[in-house]
Amino acid sequence: MTTILDKVLGRERVLVRENERALTLYKGEIKAVLLPGEHSLANRRGNLEASRHDLKNPEFVSAYEKALFDKLPDVAARHLTVVRTGRTEVAVIERDGNLHAALAPDRKLVLWTDAGPWKVTLVDTAVDLAIDPVLMRRLGQSRKTELMSVHPVVDGQAGLLFVDGVLVRTLSAGVHAFWNVGRMVQVKVVDLKRQSLDVAGQEVLTKDRVTIRVNIAAEYQVVDPVKAVSMVKDFSEALYRALQYAFRKTLGALTLDQILEKKVTVDEEAAAKVRADMAAIGVEVSDISLKDVILPGEMREILNQVVSAEKQAEANVIRRREETNATRSLLNTARVMAENPVMLRLKELEALETIAGKVERLTVHNGTGGLLNDIVKLRES
Repeated sequence: MTTILDKVLGRERVLVRENERALTLYKGEIKAVLLPGEHSLANRRGNLEASRHDLKNPEFVSAYEKALFDKLPDVAARHLTVVRTGRTEVAVIERDGNLHAALAPDRKLVLWTDAGPWKVTLVDTAVDLAIDPVLMRRLGQSRKTELMSVHPVVDGQAGLLFVDGVLVRTLSAGVHAFWNVGRMVQVKVVDLKRQSLDVAGQEVLTKDRVTIRVNIAAEYQVVDPVKAVSMVKDFSEALYRALQYAFRKTLGALTLDQILEKKVTVDEEAAAKVRADMAAIGVEVSDISLKDVILPGEMREILNQVVSAEKQAEANVIRRREETNATRSLLNTARVMAENPVMLRLKELEALETIAGKVERLTVHNGTGGLLNDIVKLRES
């Protein structure tokens, strides 16, 4: 507290607390950095200025920074910690064991030394852009992720790392992080598992000039992700087009009847070409098959009529065959009865028995003549 004597002597008392530091200027000229305590300073005609800094914010930000380092370099070195990064460097700054900041290349950060202790680790991104997994997790937990990019690669996948458009290396399964400063980092993930590709609704002109649509399927697997990505723009699109060509060649050489008569697959020559072309770009093709053949509406109606006529003709043939067999059976029976009167009489008795079972009374005329007469003769003999 400034007293009357201080005013008479042209002095002023400045109190600096433990969590503070003060920068003093006299007549506009920087003089000192004050530590905690009470300080009696000359202040004639009110020419004393004091700029207070709370150590809760450990970064030194002041309009007098350059003047302090230029005029009082020893004082600045004693109270301030300066962190600088080069053109390709990143600085990882820790405060008392906790991550405080990640400083980008070509930057400077001035910290109050007493707000530490400080630990500064410089990383040269020109050597390797990869971030250690432990540091990656610490940066994420501290929400200091502005300078890094994270790329997960799961089991069954391969990650291809590109830096400034140039393939650098292949990444295995895991979570990978890289400094995204100064250079462009990209990771292209390629699935290595077996997959299927469908070519749906592909139009094909048959040998007899009928336009049909077919659905094609193929099983494939990427065995060399570097080739698959670097040699073609899109390997799945390349396979798609190869299948189109193969089936156009196969089905274009067949008539519609030939296609419908049997399950058509791509011919061996066309299939071999598809497999060879895809193997050259790191893709292994296994099964290739024709799933569906879709006919135009008018063609379906015509075929339905043809099939219906064929079935009707088959039914007529079967019916005539059955009638012929029945007639032949009756003829054989008549021949047997003509040669054997006893058999004829037995058939008559069977008929009579059947009739008698369906009526209450049966009247037989002509006495024992005819049928019954013959029966009596049979019994007497």
